[in-house]
Amino acid sequence: MIRLTALFTAIVTLSACQNSDHQLTQYNNIADEPTILAFADNTSRTKYNQPLPDISELNLNDAKVDLGNRLYHDTRLSGNGQLTCASCHVLSIGGDDNMPVSIGIDAQKGEINAPTTLNSGFNFKQFWDGRAKHLREQAEGPVENPIEMGAKWENVLVRLQEIKNYQEMFAKLYPKQGITKFTVTDAIAEFERSLVTPAPFDSYLKGDDNAITANQKKGYELFQSYGCVACHQGVNFGSNMMQKFGALKAYYDEHNIERTVDRGLFNRTQNENHRNVFKVPTLRNVEHTAPYFHDASAQTLDEAINIMGLNQLGRQIPEKDRLYIKEFLTSLSGQLDVIPLAPPAE
Repeated sequence: MIRLTALFTAIVTLSACQNSDHQLTQYNNIADEPTILAFADNTSRTKYNQPLPDISELNLNDAKVDLGNRLYHDTRLSGNGQLTCASCHVLSIGGDDNMPVSIGIDAQKGEINAPTTLNSGFNFKQFWDGRAKHLREQAEGPVENPIEMGAKWENVLVRLQEIKNYQEMFAKLYPKQGITKFTVTDAIAEFERSLVTPAPFDSYLKGDDNAITANQKKGYELFQSYGCVACHQGVNFGSNMMQKFGALKAYYDEHNIERTVDRGLFNRTQNENHRNVFKVPTLRNVEHTAPYFHDASAQTLDEAINIMGLNQLGRQIPEKDRLYIKEFLTSLSGQLDVIPLAPPAE
C-alpha cells in the first residue's frame, strides 16, 4: 500500500510538473547546447536519468577550449580590471561562489544566487529565468551588467585586441572575424562545455553496481518514488525544463514575502502563469553549491530536500528518507579534469 501511494504521488507530481501550464512544456523540446538524450541507453536504470557522455563525444575544439579558459580567467573583461567569470563561478568549489548573491564591481551585491557553470553545456537554457538560449548568449550578459562586471564590450574588445598572444590565437581560430564580442563569447562557451564532471553515479548508470553504496541506491529509489525525477531528470538531473517554485504549495506568502526577482519568468513575459517559474537547477555537484535555490533560502541539503518535499511534491519527507536522498545526491559529485589557465600578459 505504501509503495502504491508513493507511485500515485509520483504520477501526480509528474503531471504537475509537465501539465500545469502548456506554455511551459514547450521549453522541454528546446536544447541549443549539446543534446543529452542521444547519450542515453535504453535501459530501466536510465529511464529518468542518463550518464554524462565522455568529453570526447562532445567534439570540442581543444584550441578554442584553451582560449576560452584564458578568457574565463581574464580581468580585462571587467570594468575595473579586477573581476573575471571565475570571480562568481569558481571551478574548484562547485562552479559557483557559495554565497547567497555574488559580489560584483564596486562591491555591489547581485540579486540572485549564482548558478554553477559545471556541466552547464547540458542546460537547455541559461540563467534562472531561461532568458539566454545557449552558453554563448549567456556569456554576453555579465560583462555589461552594471552590478556584475560593469564593463562595455567596446572597451573590453580594445583591451583584448592589444594583446599580441590573443591576436595570434583568435587569428588561428577566427581568421575572418578576429576579436569580436561573438568570438570572445563563443570561445568562453566552448570552454564551459568542457566543464564536465563524471561522477560515481554515472558509472552506476552505465552498469557498475559497485560504483555507489547501498545507502545511495536506496536514496535514488526514494528520489524516484517521491517524484523528484519528475523535474530533476535527464543527464544533468535537472536544467531541462522550467517549473514553478511552489508547484503544489505556495512558497511565497504573507510570511515569506515575494520580491521582484522571485517572480522569475513572469518578469520577462508578464504572464501570470509564469509567476515564480524558474529553470530547474542541476543536481550535479549539489553538495558543493550551497546555499540553494535562486534566493539562497536553504542553507543545507537537508533543508532543501525538505522544502522540495513540502512545496514541490506536497509531502513531508521523513528525516530518515531525507538522509538517504542526501546520500544519493553526494554520488552526483564528480571530478573536474580542467586546469585554470592564466590569460596572456601581452
